Amino acid sequence: MIRFILLLLFTLISFFTGNSQETSLLLKQEIIPFSKIKHYEKFLSRFPEIEAVNSYNITYLSDGLKVKGVLVLPKKEGQYPTIIYNRGGNGDTGAISPKAIPFLGLAKIASKGYVVIASQYRGNMGGEGKEEFGGQDVNDVLNLLNVIKEIKQADTTNVGMYGWSRGGMMTYIALTKTNRIKAAVVGGAVSNNFETITDRPIMEEKVLAELIPEYSKHKETELKKRSATFWAHAFPKDTPLLIMHGTSDWRVKPSQSLQLAVELDKHRKPYRLIMFEGGDHGIRNNRKEVSEQVIQWFDRFLKQGEKVPNMEFHGK
Repeated sequence: MIRFILLLLFTLISFFTGNSQETSLLLKQEIIPFSKIKHYEKFLSRFPEIEAVNSYNITYLSDGLKVKGVLVLPKKEGQYPTIIYNRGGNGDTGAISPKAIPFLGLAKIASKGYVVIASQYRGNMGGEGKEEFGGQDVNDVLNLLNVIKEIKQADTTNVGMYGWSRGGMMTYIALTKTNRIKAAVVGGAVSNNFETITDRPIMEEKVLAELIPEYSKHKETELKKRSATFWAHAFPKDTPLLIMHGTSDWRVKPSQSLQLAVELDKHRKPYRLIMFEGGDHGIRNNRKEVSEQVIQWFDRFLKQGEKVPNMEFHGK
């Protein structure tokens, strides 16, 4: 009898131990050696903050797929608020690379006391599966909320989300599917794909039709799913959103953010809209101000614990 009980206990321990190993989502973490990057000294002179962080290429599980991503951590020990960054582009175009300015921007955010994590989205940079430009690949973003539980420095109770261009669209969709994001920032974000394919027909031919499953059969439905202008009412009322857009952006016309702001206003959702006069898609001429706005927004709601703005009409 005792032998049977011991055998049963051993079996149960093995079962639960095995399950805990299987539920690990962060499969691989390889450091990115900045010093080996070509023209490292040039990068260092422009972005000295990279000396204050450690950066990694990661592999994690999302819907059973091995997906690639990036993790940037402050070198100084401690626990920090977490920012999930959603990249723009599709395929390897727009992928997060140490040689790209957006990556160095993430290093700057991390150097200010944040854990920054990002997905390359399924099927990209050697990852499994195929991206859907705002379809099932949104889960690659949402699953990072569980991945960060395995990162010692990540404060999983203070999480923000930041996306640019297509990544802004991914952010919009993600905000309607989770209540764990305390503040969000987007730049040059896609909010109306009907306008996108009118302004840039090549986007429909080369991107949307190729990546969205059964696009030709369900075109209107699929475009609406990816166009926040049509479902602004679904945005959370407790997640302040900062929207930035350049008024000379030809890739994603500024009217997309203006239209969304009107819809958010109708439904009394907390947002701030900043239009940069003459700014292009990356708002490159105002890069310093953009960076300051991003950090200030996250500092307010993640570090300083500022309350969500009162969106009811009030005042004298």
